Amino acid sequence: MPIITSPQDFNVDDLYVDLRRVIDRPLFLKCEGFNFAGSVKLKAAAAMVEAAEREGVLAPGSTIVESSSGNLGIALSLIAADRGLRFVCVTDPRCNPASVKVMRALGAEVRVVADKDANGGYLGGRIKYVQDLCASGDGYVWLNQYANRNNWRAHYRGTAPAIDRQFPDLEVLFVGAGTTGTLMGCARYFREHRRPVTIVAVDAVGSVTFGGIPERRMVPGLGTSAKPALVDESYIDDVVHVAETDTIRTVHALSSRGFLFGGSTGTVVSGASRWLDAKYPGEEPVAVAIAPDLGERYLDSIYDESWLGEHFGELLPGLDLPAAGILGV
Repeated sequence: MPIITSPQDFNVDDLYVDLRRVIDRPLFLKCEGFNFAGSVKLKAAAAMVEAAEREGVLAPGSTIVESSSGNLGIALSLIAADRGLRFVCVTDPRCNPASVKVMRALGAEVRVVADKDANGGYLGGRIKYVQDLCASGDGYVWLNQYANRNNWRAHYRGTAPAIDRQFPDLEVLFVGAGTTGTLMGCARYFREHRRPVTIVAVDAVGSVTFGGIPERRMVPGLGTSAKPALVDESYIDDVVHVAETDTIRTVHALSSRGFLFGGSTGTVVSGASRWLDAKYPGEEPVAVAIAPDLGERYLDSIYDESWLGEHFGELLPGLDLPAAGILGV
């Protein structure tokens, strides 16, 4: 039994779900949500904070500030609380209410930016707000997950080697694209270690990361309205874009079998399933997908009938939703 003194010291890194019974495809899902931050972002957050401390950028009395749609914000809230630092998370209206509550419970300050950028998203406005805070001279330190090399290095040193050890015959790896830290860290590892693994990036329809046309996106996590500085397409073999309607259908298909995952996982599994159908019909490649988080923080959105009715009403008849209300009322 592990005994820890800091919350970031605990992380389950070797749990995989065989999805064959659920999606009828040969796919293993690496679950990254079993830590105190609840997501894969704990690795990047820890790596960026530790590097900033080593370099003297982050010192006692500093205030960390970061733009986040939720998961990295929670991870930084946890680490800041552990170190006795202040943290300001700059997010937007799409951030799950549960994520905001978790950050505030951990002592973080959450500021919501509602101004959309030129591509119809919020990322540009969030970054501008962060830059203005840092320019104020009040001790703010921006880790900048979108360009910080320690973001991808965390996965180069941790996530990818863990997959490699578990699946030495790995043929295909599916990774969702947000800041692209997880994607680039894994892609660089397998390329530089000369492993013959096909790297497939999974992105949301409406994201501009890989040259897509900007469109409305309601599910937080994957996708951007401004191309991340970390992305290097030379390391990526293929890209799959997934419509949010397919994300919703997939998370509900998973939850109907007892696996409650977040929206990013729904996107990755949907994209992986479609790609395997097209590239390996009737075959059994060794394929792994990364599940960034679990589903509890999405109970007020993608698992909520009212939210679904407002944003994806056309899907409701096809989803196996429980009856509203409490039994007997």
